[in-house]
Amino acid sequence: MIEFNPSADMKYIYPVLIGFMILEFILAKKNYTLKDSLAGFGIAAGASFVAAFTKAFTVLVVFQWVFDFFEPFRVQYIGYSSIGWAWWIWAICIVCDDFNFYWHHRFSHTIRVLWAAHLPHHSSNNYNMAVSIRNGWFVSFYKPIFWLWMAVVGFEPIMIGYAMIANGTYQYFLHTQLIKSLGFIGKVFNNPYTHQAHHSSNTEYLDTNHGGILLIWDHLFGTYQDILPEVKPKYGILKDAGTYNPIRLNTHEFEAIFKDVRRAKSLKEAWMYIFGEPGWSPDGSSKTAKELRAEMNKPKPDLVSEVA
Repeated sequence: MIEFNPSADMKYIYPVLIGFMILEFILAKKNYTLKDSLAGFGIAAGASFVAAFTKAFTVLVVFQWVFDFFEPFRVQYIGYSSIGWAWWIWAICIVCDDFNFYWHHRFSHTIRVLWAAHLPHHSSNNYNMAVSIRNGWFVSFYKPIFWLWMAVVGFEPIMIGYAMIANGTYQYFLHTQLIKSLGFIGKVFNNPYTHQAHHSSNTEYLDTNHGGILLIWDHLFGTYQDILPEVKPKYGILKDAGTYNPIRLNTHEFEAIFKDVRRAKSLKEAWMYIFGEPGWSPDGSSKTAKELRAEMNKPKPDLVSEVA
C-alpha cells in the first residue's frame, strides 16, 4: 500500500528547487530584487504552514471519505470499486489532474473572491523562480473542490494527491525568463516563455494560459495566448498593492471586497462584488479583463472620414 506523506516526500525535492533558484539568480540577477524576493519567501513560509495541515488532510480524509462513500455505487452501477494502480491509470490521473487545475486556475482569475486568494501569486513585478513559491494562503481551502469528482469515479486518493504534487513541481520551473520560445512544443506543453503572458498585466495577456502542464485546455476553451512580439510583458497585477508585507499581500483584496460590499446598493451588486469578475463595477468606473480587451479591440474612428 502506498503511503501519502507530502512533508517527507518534498524534503527530497526542496533542495533541488532551491538549487535551481540559486542558479537562476547567478545567471540573471537583474530579474531579482531583494524586497520582492523576501516577500515571496514570506508568502511561501505561510503557504507551507497552511499546506502542512491541509494537504494530507485533503487526501487522507476528504478524498478518502468521498472515495469510500461512493464505492458501493461504483460497484453496483459501474462494476468496480477502484480504477486501480496500473501505469496507464497514473497517466490518465495526471491528465485529469491537469484538467482540474485548468478550471481551478481559470475560476481563480474570473471569480473575484477566488482571485483574492490567488492574487499573491501574481503580486510580484518580477518574473523568476521566487515567484513560483508565492502561493496564496487561502487557496487550499477551496482548491480540492475541483478534484472531488476523481475520488467519486474511483481514482485512488493517494494517486490524486501525488498527481497534484507532480503538477505543482512542474509549474515551479515555469517561472524563469531564461528559456525562450519552444515553438510548436511550447504551444502544447506549458513552458516558461508562454507562462510569462499569464503573469503579465498587459490587457492583451489578461486571463490567458491557465494550464498547469498542458496548454491544450487553453486551446480548447479559448484562453490561449502566445507572446506578441510587439507587446513586452509587464509583470504583476493591474492594481498594485504597494506593499511587500506578506500578510497584506494575502489579505488586501479581501479587504477591498468587504469595502465594496458595504457600499453596494443592492443584493445583486453585493453578489457581483464577491462572485463577479475582478474589476466589475455597476457604473463602469472599473472594468473586467473582458471589458478592457473589448475596449482595446474597439475599432478606432476613421479620422479621415470624420474630417470629410
